[in-house]
Amino acid sequence: MGLFTRRKLAEEKKDESQKIKSSKSLSENIGLVKKYLKDCDDIVYKEFRVGLEQKLEFTLVYTDGMIDRDFIVDSVLGELMIHAREVPPDPPQLKDKLFELVRYGAIPSVEIKEIDNLDDAVLAILTGDVILFMDGIEKLLVIGAKGWPTRGVSEPSTESVIKGPRDGFTETYRFNTALVRRRIRDPKLKLKQMQIGRRSCTDIGIMYIEDIAMESLVEEVQRRLKTIDIDAILESGYIEELIEDNSFSLFPQVKFTERPDKVAAALLEGRVVIMVDNTPFAIIVPVTVTSFFQAAEDYYIRWLPATILRLLRYIAGVVTLIAPATYIAVTAYHPGILPSELVLSIAAAREGVPFPAVIEALIMEITFELLREAGVRLPVLIGGVVGIVGGLVIGQAAVEAGIVSPIMVIIVAVTAIASFSIPDYAFSNAFRLFRFLLIFSAGFLGLYGMILMILLILGHMAKLKSFGVPYLSPFVSFVSSDMKDTVPRLPLFLMRKRPLQTVRDKIRLVNNRHLINQLEADAEASNKRRDNSDKK
Repeated sequence: MGLFTRRKLAEEKKDESQKIKSSKSLSENIGLVKKYLKDCDDIVYKEFRVGLEQKLEFTLVYTDGMIDRDFIVDSVLGELMIHAREVPPDPPQLKDKLFELVRYGAIPSVEIKEIDNLDDAVLAILTGDVILFMDGIEKLLVIGAKGWPTRGVSEPSTESVIKGPRDGFTETYRFNTALVRRRIRDPKLKLKQMQIGRRSCTDIGIMYIEDIAMESLVEEVQRRLKTIDIDAILESGYIEELIEDNSFSLFPQVKFTERPDKVAAALLEGRVVIMVDNTPFAIIVPVTVTSFFQAAEDYYIRWLPATILRLLRYIAGVVTLIAPATYIAVTAYHPGILPSELVLSIAAAREGVPFPAVIEALIMEITFELLREAGVRLPVLIGGVVGIVGGLVIGQAAVEAGIVSPIMVIIVAVTAIASFSIPDYAFSNAFRLFRFLLIFSAGFLGLYGMILMILLILGHMAKLKSFGVPYLSPFVSFVSSDMKDTVPRLPLFLMRKRPLQTVRDKIRLVNNRHLINQLEADAEASNKRRDNSDKK
């Protein structure tokens, strides 16, 4: 009788013959449901009767707090308990037609379906639907009445923009899919839904545009999701770890976003989006290294400022990765490559510092990471104050105590500011971790160790793939049309083709220049005719 455990209910490949069929006995059905939902005090059983002589028995079963009570009272109980009293006491063949009467004419719900087994009924109850049991009727009605507490649509805190849409995803799965549908009103936009998690039964949606996304990519995403067998999916990060190509790489191989406009843009480029219930973050696959340096605002401002800002992000990425390591390598191993005045200035600044440059850098980097982590974990009102004051006080105290040099404080501060310029938080974390590896390499072998580590990182990135797409694409494939939206962001009218490795329909902007020329010629001819008529 363990068929009612949530583990059994969540198995997609479960044989229909193994499910417990509902019976015509109302008491038997309710007894089984109560048995397997034992000690679930939030499950409500509403029993009532209808008809002039109250002979027709019904029972509503739902989870308290997950349904819309007003809808249940007005549209279900009100219709059945009040209007159904007009039913004669013993009409001929009433029970034979009762199900059709209630199913098609009594409950004004836009979401209602019928089932014939108790397994699906229990899962629907735990999902937030209402199940209507009728005595003498084997079939059950699932009434969509979800109404759990939700957070309203607001601006994403992690991806704010100066110019652009202000709405962001919430923790409600259906709200998120609607925000994407609002932007792409195309019947080719498909949404395939499944449930993952033996106990959580979390709703997962795969969104793609049918005639743009590669069929092989969609099938691969589905295959990887179907192989997941886990107790619960509580956040989209669970999905990331279970579907990425290389779980041991520091670089993220999927992209998270809270912005519906970024999801819509990714879909129009032929990518696949995975929506997860109970989280405001959507997953975009596949990704390349260039996508982590792109911000939504790049496409809402003119192309020249967008290109300059994107170039600054690439420079910031290089600075945050190599600045401390370069300082260590130059000061400890290769001071000869610096001007004499600068070498003397650095030596004077480090006078009295008891630690070598590598230890000095590690002290400051670890201190800053502690301050960053403390600022994130503390309440919002004091987190920023602790970060700023802590950095100033500790930095100044460390310099006055002779533990670190002033130039090292400057380098670490510039490195931290540069790391915040990278739009993607997960990609920025990878740079932070690789920065420590470069510090150790520069501390052991100077510039040679630093260059060797950079080559190893580039080799790893060249080998890395995201759902079959090279991570360094389009630099490794060097497709000219793809290069128009990498470091530079050329004008939109020049980006006529989508990224070639992920799409079926390559053209996204049709060149209608000849039509424009024809319209201009027609307008000019019309003006000439009007001028001639005025002269006459």
